Amino acid sequence: MMNSNAQQLAFEHRRIMSREYQYHWEWQLQSSPEALWPLVADTNRFNRDTGVPAIERRGDPGSNARRRLRLFRLGIPVEWEEEPFEWVRPYRFGVIRHYNSGPVKTMRTLTELRPLPDGGTHLTYKVWATPANLLGWVAIPGQIGLISARAFDKAFRQYDQAAVVSASQAASMIQLPAAAVDFAPGGRERLKRLCDQMVAQGAKPEIVSRLRELLEREDDLTLARIRPYALADQCGISRRVVLEHCLLATRRGILEFEWDVLCPLCRNAKVTSLTLGEIANDVHCDMCNVDFSVNFEQSVELTFHPNPSIREVERTEFCIAGPQTTPHVVAQQLLRGGEERLINPTLEGGRYRLRTLGLRGGEYLLAAADGLDELTVRASKVDGWPGGEVKITVHPSLRFRNATDEEQLFILERLAWTDQAVTAAEVTALQVFRDLFAAEALRPGQQISVGSLAILFTDLRGSTRLYNQIGDAPAFGLVMTHFDVLREAITEEGGAVVKTIGDAIMAVFRRPAPALRAILKAQEQLQETFSSQPVQLKAGIHYGACIAVTLNDRLDYFGSTVNKASRLEGFSSGEDIVISNAVYTDPEVSDLLETGGYPVEPFETQLKGFDDHFALWRVAQARANSSSVQTRSTPASS
Repeated sequence: MMNSNAQQLAFEHRRIMSREYQYHWEWQLQSSPEALWPLVADTNRFNRDTGVPAIERRGDPGSNARRRLRLFRLGIPVEWEEEPFEWVRPYRFGVIRHYNSGPVKTMRTLTELRPLPDGGTHLTYKVWATPANLLGWVAIPGQIGLISARAFDKAFRQYDQAAVVSASQAASMIQLPAAAVDFAPGGRERLKRLCDQMVAQGAKPEIVSRLRELLEREDDLTLARIRPYALADQCGISRRVVLEHCLLATRRGILEFEWDVLCPLCRNAKVTSLTLGEIANDVHCDMCNVDFSVNFEQSVELTFHPNPSIREVERTEFCIAGPQTTPHVVAQQLLRGGEERLINPTLEGGRYRLRTLGLRGGEYLLAAADGLDELTVRASKVDGWPGGEVKITVHPSLRFRNATDEEQLFILERLAWTDQAVTAAEVTALQVFRDLFAAEALRPGQQISVGSLAILFTDLRGSTRLYNQIGDAPAFGLVMTHFDVLREAITEEGGAVVKTIGDAIMAVFRRPAPALRAILKAQEQLQETFSSQPVQLKAGIHYGACIAVTLNDRLDYFGSTVNKASRLEGFSSGEDIVISNAVYTDPEVSDLLETGGYPVEPFETQLKGFDDHFALWRVAQARANSSSVQTRSTPASS
């Protein structure tokens, strides 16, 4: 048996080890919770800024997205299991960590942002830590109570300053004080020379200057994944122009790009490829435990980073699952079996889905001003999720109820995808991309959905007679001029020429209206060019779902939409454009036709290879006189 002194020492040890240290800090900040959230909830950046060492992943995720992680502090390995972060955007988030090595046994953190009546935010940061041994009894007060507290204060005040400068900046690319930048040998001089060459060859100086500043001043976390549309929004510049300059900078050797394959649920990059040909059709997400098929419309995003010859970017992780890794998730809560919890999120108008990580399906919600103020949502293995869609207010009281006997991770997420992502469907339909990176193609035999595209086919009517009348050389020159006019008009509208077939072209656009504007402009210009010649430009446009493939070593498109579009040009006289009902009923096209005063005539016909009759529309090349009446009735469609 232990003697009394040994028993007393053991008792004191247990008492000391069971002690929980609690820390509570408060700040009065100028910015709103909404402006601060993208900065404060970016736990990867926050950990880096507050001196937390880089972390390592240890194995696959556990139940409900638990992670096993490790870091080294002063050469000592510290390992832990991290429960999933819980949050309600933009008011609070926290996490619990259970350590199996190192001086700490458990640690819980909670960050809360409360709006102040006169503007600004009352921010509180709380830490609860239990030591695992005598070292922890000494280390926790020193590390957290003294060293980290100063780092927390500095980081939160910097974030507040950044959010005050620009809320939009805080939501996209975070501008913090410039850090020392390590360029590759000769990298700074190389960057200047290549930027000067871009400007000399016609690039916009203000955009090149912004790209150069980005590489000279931003930290590795920002530069590891440059999103052109976020940069454009931050600078107030056209998104397409910034994207085109990023592509030009890549060809010049300033940047490099890569393709990120995003999980449709967590929307994190699960696979990163340097070329389209490396992307597989089917991908697995270990976090969500789902397999999904790749599509270019949503799940493949193009991002950029500095060329290593200029600046090597270190891709280091300091936290892997904070709220900003899934910015579309409004709330995430972990409930034990039989538990329920009330949350009060702030929602944007639109559609949402509530799901759990362990159950199939989900409940669909519509946030609107006239929705329900209160709603109880029940997760059950027996009853499943209810059908239909429930309308709730944008400031609802939501009660999550776990009606199962197992722990469930509740996830409330916006269904709309961010419009700041440059999708593969969009960039591959851009002329600059196809010109600069013609070798980008899918693996042989691979077929990937690109969503809906507007497909334009054109052909020169009377070109054979032109060759007979004026001779081969002059006629060939005019045909080449016609290609130049078409290419310029298509490029200006954000489309791309996919291929030429004799005197004909096939082009793609992301939306129908730019396709119609491009061909109207081209026909008008060519009418002047060929005013004394017996040729006219026929054109047809259809809009619908397409599949991307590789043909003749180039990215191409096929499917019924392409087949139908290829037949519409044959109904054109050369003084009009034939469009399908899918194009005509597009709201942007309707507005273009009405404001432009273009005469429109409906007709029905049967397309070769298709059994049904199709509703088509003939748009006159010339604008109508003020006395003309535009036909607006919609014929029966197939």
